[in-house]
Amino acid sequence: MATRATQNPLGRGVEWEFERLLISRDFSRNVVTRLLVERAEHGGWELDRVRIAPDGTRRVILRRRIIRQRLTSPV
Repeated sequence: MATRATQNPLGRGVEWEFERLLISRDFSRNVVTRLLVERAEHGGWELDRVRIAPDGTRRVILRRRIIRQRLTSPV
C-alpha cells in the first residue's frame, strides 16, 4: 500500500492523500464492499478509482483530504 499527497490544481490549498490497494480475485464482491466501507467509516477514505484487471484482481485507489492546522498569532 503506497500513500502519496498531491494538491488539486482546481481547489486552492486542497491536498489529498492517496492509498492504493490490490485486492485478489479470491475475495467476493460483498467482502470487498465491507472492507471499503470500513475504511471509509473509520479512516475517512473515499473511493477515487476502481479498475478490474482481466485476471479479476481489483486495483483500488482511495483518497482522503489532508487537513492542515493553521498557526494563530498570540493575542
